[in-house]
Amino acid sequence: MKFLKKLAIACCALSLSTGAMAADNGILAFPGAEGFGRFTTGGRGGEIYHVTNLNDSGTGSLRDAVSKPNRIVVFDVSGVIELKSVLVFSSNLTVLGQTAPGEGIQVYGNRVSFSNANNTIIRYIRFRMGIKGDNGKDAAGVASGHDMIFDHLSVLWGRDENFSISSNSKGTGPQNITVQNSIIGQGLQSHSCGGLIQTDGGVTLYRNLYIENKTRNPKVKGLNQYVNNVVYNWGDGGCYIMSDSEGDSWADIQNNYFMRGPWNGATKPFSRGKQGFRFYGAGNYYDDNKDGILNGYLMPVEEMLGTQSDGSQSIYLESIDAVNATIDEFNAANADKIAAGTQIEVQHITPIQNMMTAEESYAWILENVGPTLPVRDEVDQYIIDELASYGSKGTKNGISSESQLPHRGTGTISGGVKPLDTDGDGIPDAWETANGLNPNDASDAAKIDRLRLDRTLRQLHHRGFPLHQEANQVRHRHSIKDLAVSELGCQQEHRTRFRY
Repeated sequence: MKFLKKLAIACCALSLSTGAMAADNGILAFPGAEGFGRFTTGGRGGEIYHVTNLNDSGTGSLRDAVSKPNRIVVFDVSGVIELKSVLVFSSNLTVLGQTAPGEGIQVYGNRVSFSNANNTIIRYIRFRMGIKGDNGKDAAGVASGHDMIFDHLSVLWGRDENFSISSNSKGTGPQNITVQNSIIGQGLQSHSCGGLIQTDGGVTLYRNLYIENKTRNPKVKGLNQYVNNVVYNWGDGGCYIMSDSEGDSWADIQNNYFMRGPWNGATKPFSRGKQGFRFYGAGNYYDDNKDGILNGYLMPVEEMLGTQSDGSQSIYLESIDAVNATIDEFNAANADKIAAGTQIEVQHITPIQNMMTAEESYAWILENVGPTLPVRDEVDQYIIDELASYGSKGTKNGISSESQLPHRGTGTISGGVKPLDTDGDGIPDAWETANGLNPNDASDAAKIDRLRLDRTLRQLHHRGFPLHQEANQVRHRHSIKDLAVSELGCQQEHRTRFRY
């Protein structure tokens, strides 16, 4: 079964390159993609690049792989890539960490930048900065660029923020960004921040785990969708910070779970509200008793306003439609600036299609959050074990170095052997032979059409793979690689996990 899983994950990389499809065609980046970045097309139409070593640079390295645009990046190796300097990603990339053999990929020792990495899909990668990284820098960040989706990441040990998506004030700021199914945690003291989410361009945070950050889980200004997240054991700096500054903000805050842990002096879940921050909030739970049981209470509206000591607070609206109406008012009032290009036209918030209840999202995150393909590593498992204690386990004042943790930082990531792929197209020979393709011809994946796709998914299902409802959304020659990976890689978007 484990071989079949790896076979299916790796089986169709070349078919990503059979033709690019524009985001405005309404085709998801992969089944289960949600939010503002859901239509990102990534590296479709580009070349396949195989990462063949764990070196910091040079041919076959991850740095070389992401240095040029229009690529689909797959991995022939697993282990730790130690960065000697910032790793900068180009545009039009699809990076598929779940294609690695063994226990997957960890990028460690410095920061990664996705600024101006337009149209990029990143999945199942561990980005962990650590104490030796650049002082005062984020573990991962986006300061500019558009159409990006980050799925099943582990972003830890930032020396400023862990993962920020915040305008550098040199343009209109990031636009159409989604971070989903990811772990954002253990920011290093003395700052220890989850991240700044500050752009009018739209950022969706969906089904993520913010854990053991002193503050900014996240701090939000601009256009934000915050749904089905879990925040665990934050500190006295703040949990979800509602701007705390002048200016206009709009948010959809639904079905999140806030769980207090041992951290001393933790704030309330919502803080620093301002009148310019308008939001719809519902279904949010707060468990503050630290009794080892999931038994939080449904938060009333007055606890979601972020009321400050001077009486300042955010504005609660009755629906997403009401929030969108205020966006229309803002756009009308700023029509001249929008026409001049000094202000973007703020888009409407579209509801999450696969939204869960707060309790369901907590359970789902325990099983599935982070890079669970190829496997969840010991670093993330340590975090999940704390989450599973329902408030009784965790740091009381954060950490200043990853070496303070039991695994002492990187932990152990075992290697593995990739299936034989004679023509180097990312499709293992055994799958090509079984499905009427030529394992010596890298071009024949273009023959895989909708009918072959449906048949392939049925085969995977009958051989023990979960078949998702999302597959029915596929049209024409949508990437089999995306679908096969998503069938396994989304970790059962309908709340059941593939077991092996």
